[in-house]
Amino acid sequence: MELRSFGKTGMQVSVLGFGGSEIGYDHTPADTVDSLLNTALDAGLNVIDTAECYETSEELIGKTVFHRRDEYYLFTKCGHADGFELPEWDPRLVAPSIERSLRRLRTDHLDLVQLHSCSTQTLRKGELITALVRARESGKTRCIGYSGDNDAALYAVTCGMFDALQISVNIVDQHAIDHILPLAQQHQLGVIAKRPMANGVWRFRTNPPAWYVRPYWNRWRKLNDAFHTAGSDAAATALRFTITVPGVHTAIVGTTKPPRWRENAALLAQGPLTDEQYRAIRDRWHAVASSDWLGQQ
Repeated sequence: MELRSFGKTGMQVSVLGFGGSEIGYDHTPADTVDSLLNTALDAGLNVIDTAECYETSEELIGKTVFHRRDEYYLFTKCGHADGFELPEWDPRLVAPSIERSLRRLRTDHLDLVQLHSCSTQTLRKGELITALVRARESGKTRCIGYSGDNDAALYAVTCGMFDALQISVNIVDQHAIDHILPLAQQHQLGVIAKRPMANGVWRFRTNPPAWYVRPYWNRWRKLNDAFHTAGSDAAATALRFTITVPGVHTAIVGTTKPPRWRENAALLAQGPLTDEQYRAIRDRWHAVASSDWLGQQ
């Protein structure tokens, strides 16, 4: 699997990474996660991304692949007050949250800890960032980052304090490509693309039942022509588009089904899109996208 240099961090990350939200929220059985993650590691994936608020995700990852810790980069997130008697985004949450993540993940260090989608106002106060910097200085984490979109992501990139950014980048969510990723490249940030498969909007013939899919589905209906210019396989086109975007280093895909990992890896067999395919999708976005088509949190 292709490896890319993750900004200035020195990490060489696989272009396809594993997102741990689904296994946590779905309380996927440990034996299924064991098969899923070990198969992925065997095939060359070396990025696992999770968060302390993804319910059982950290525990499942720690239980199933702790013995292979030197084969993957481990990313998590913090900032929520789950399990602590403190307000959300209180700087005092950072250190104990990281310690809890280390215990759950059965490791003595993390490769990246990210603030999890807090507001621009919260970032500007500085205390949370300072707490993360202390964690990096103590060796608890190799790098620090921000996970989020729009104005908060822009501030995270330009403030000069972070090593990495996780942001929405996909065929129906291209705001960051124009407004944030060029600056992330200038600042040499490692970039993680979340939702690279656009929530699989092409699967729905009518308005999806899940509220978080509907905005993407509405955009998809207007952008659909762009898919046809890039090939008949919507899933492959979507994933290949995201890894073609300049400045993206790894695309995080979540699943609870072990065979899906192989399917996702196979979608990338052809590598990035051609210049013509990529430009057709970008041109369609610029022709159709409304000013309110911002990054989806």
